[in-house]
Amino acid sequence: MDRLEKYKGIIPAFYACYDRNGKISTDAVRDLTRYFIRKKVKGIYVNGSSGECIYQSVEERKQILEAVMKAAEGRMTVIAHVACNNTEDSVELAAHAESLGVDAIAAIPPIYFRLPEHAVAGYWNAISQAAPATDFVIYNIPQLAGTALTERLFRKMRENERVIGVKNSSMPIQDIQIFKAAGGADCVVFNGADEQFIGGKAIGADGGIGGTYGAMPELFLAMDELMEKGRTEDARRIQYEVNDIISCLCSGHGSMYGIIKEVLRIREGLDIGSVRSPLPELEGNDFEIAAKAACMIDEAVSGIQ
Repeated sequence: MDRLEKYKGIIPAFYACYDRNGKISTDAVRDLTRYFIRKKVKGIYVNGSSGECIYQSVEERKQILEAVMKAAEGRMTVIAHVACNNTEDSVELAAHAESLGVDAIAAIPPIYFRLPEHAVAGYWNAISQAAPATDFVIYNIPQLAGTALTERLFRKMRENERVIGVKNSSMPIQDIQIFKAAGGADCVVFNGADEQFIGGKAIGADGGIGGTYGAMPELFLAMDELMEKGRTEDARRIQYEVNDIISCLCSGHGSMYGIIKEVLRIREGLDIGSVRSPLPELEGNDFEIAAKAACMIDEAVSGIQ
């Protein structure tokens, strides 16, 4: 089997799981992990943007990953995002992730200061060196990180044999084509912008990692299968429905992730808590929005053929 096959498919971003006091709930982490196993997704992407990683401590992120790995029991691919805004903490998380046996680690570039490309490369390579037996995925999300992965920097990073690909969340679909061409045949590129999933697949993405997948994994699994079968028109119909659902998820006063967590309560009976400040909690008609989104997802799932 192709050693990269385990990364090709639908990989939801894992959500932060809290108890009623806002502390990490390992019970909820376990339940969410088992939920994804039941949905038969390829894997999960832990401690990334959807996991509210920038609002969590190093120890909390270790606690989450440990609970995920215990619950997963090797039944799915696990990619651990380990980036912090300093090298020391990132290296610590990378070494910890490797000790647990994750399939890959991932990292955004450092945020706030605009670093030259050689400094970004040095940061990523230091992280990779701390987990020398583990695959490394670059996370390109320039609209939030403030630094864009260039073709030149990616080619430089590919000199590190552990760098297997890119989670590309930039909006131009052409970036996927650029990274596929620059990375070569043994490179994996994930579509990271949920609203353009089928566009990313059409231009060469091997699969996807996304923040709304967890609310509606059935729809992304269906789109992926349809695109693999060449049924583009059917996939497009689902993509339009997904994009309407995403618009609904983003229409509340509270955080989109809070609304998604409420959708999981409604659709799956999962209670994984709220969001962490400064993300805004749900209030007012946010609960009606979540109920509407849940209904939209149910209707779309019932229409899959």
